[in-house]
Amino acid sequence: MAVTGIILVAACAQPDPAVSREEPFDPWEQENRRMHEFNRAVDRTLWRPAGKGYTNIVPDDIETVISRFAENLSLPAAVVNNILQGNMKSATEDTYRFVVNSTLGLGGMFDPATELNMPQKSSADFGETLYTWGVNEGPYMELPLLGPSTARRTVGRAVDLFTNPLTYVLPSPESFYGTGAGVASSLGQRGRFSDTIDAILYESADSYATSRSLHQQNRRFKLGTGASDGYLDPYDSAVSDTNEDSIDE
Repeated sequence: MAVTGIILVAACAQPDPAVSREEPFDPWEQENRRMHEFNRAVDRTLWRPAGKGYTNIVPDDIETVISRFAENLSLPAAVVNNILQGNMKSATEDTYRFVVNSTLGLGGMFDPATELNMPQKSSADFGETLYTWGVNEGPYMELPLLGPSTARRTVGRAVDLFTNPLTYVLPSPESFYGTGAGVASSLGQRGRFSDTIDAILYESADSYATSRSLHQQNRRFKLGTGASDGYLDPYDSAVSDTNEDSIDE
């Protein structure tokens, strides 16, 4: 917690030049590039083949059920973040969606909320909450296994581990079902969008600069501060609906 506190203070204390210009704020580029190569090696030897194997073995209908289940279990965390952001409309909508899909949808394996034309999940996270509180984006960071990030988002990811109320309500091992489903869903994403992700990681002239730029654009698009190229982060355990829609198009 001391490390995350230091990062948060640094992000708040220094100017945020990355927001005002295209050039990313990347003072730790040398170390970030080393971490990027490590992440590419892990993806090449583990994540990429596992994702392709998952999509080849698991039927599409089962993949969809697992993804829905993972998303449903993540809804209470989105509700908490919407409340922290003062966005009571989205908090209420996410609560209704969770209740409907948890009951009529058998724990979220089915999606009657969408069939009832209820609003989609807001996908709020604590990094977004920090943004609404005025915390600057901070330096770009490449995290081990998790991939592209910023100082603000890194702190948000750490806090997100503790913001889902289900973590404290469900007994063990049921409390880990959401994590397992989230990992499986991410494997499905890696397999289904393999061509797009491979083009970024292995076919671009500078995969580090490409992934950094696209991550920055996509994250700012989610926060409403920029345009998005529909970047799909291969390391991210939760892919936004915006990304999926952009790629499908």
